[in-house]
Amino acid sequence: MSSSDRQRNLERIVDSGVVAVMRGADADSLIQTAEALERGGVSAIEITADNPGAMEMIRDVSGAFGDEVIVGAGTVLDSETARSTLLAGAEFVVGPNFEPEVVETCNRYNTVVAPGIMTPTEAVRAMEAGSDFVKVFPASTLGPGHLSSMKGPLGQIPMMPTGGVDVDNAADFIEAGAMVVGAGSALVDGDAVANEDFDAITEQAQRFSDVIDDARDS
Repeated sequence: MSSSDRQRNLERIVDSGVVAVMRGADADSLIQTAEALERGGVSAIEITADNPGAMEMIRDVSGAFGDEVIVGAGTVLDSETARSTLLAGAEFVVGPNFEPEVVETCNRYNTVVAPGIMTPTEAVRAMEAGSDFVKVFPASTLGPGHLSSMKGPLGQIPMMPTGGVDVDNAADFIEAGAMVVGAGSALVDGDAVANEDFDAITEQAQRFSDVIDDARDS
């Protein structure tokens, strides 16, 4: 992947506004779920590496869509997993923590990477290691105020709050300075997937997209 491709992929994540975190995903309905999210305006899909068959899922979704959807890997804890997800077709890598070797591997492959951080020190070290942005986690514990406080002295660091983000607080995180937000069950309802109610997923994705757009325009 070239530097221009890496920058373009980062822009695609920002354009989505929301990164859909697919944990416990069902391989049989994954493509339909991704299609439903894309119809609602959410075009960044993160398949967590702890899903059984995660590499095959990444490969399948990556092969099923063109530029309409950007597919990444989440919950990446070590460099070996990072490399495996990249070879499977992941276009970005997210971790719950800052593991320097994961960032190093992604840089070797010129791929967007966002480690998890909680403190200003972790955020600075992650960026110095070559990260593209940081995942502020867990967002539900820290809240928009924590992100806003970090953005004060660290305005140059792009941040993605994840963990507890929903349609009721997504705007607060954007207004606090978030580049993009990550959302899991609040965006992809397990019951809707089980019942194959993909219209409900599209409607929820549209709600998220509208909230993010309005917050960015305000």
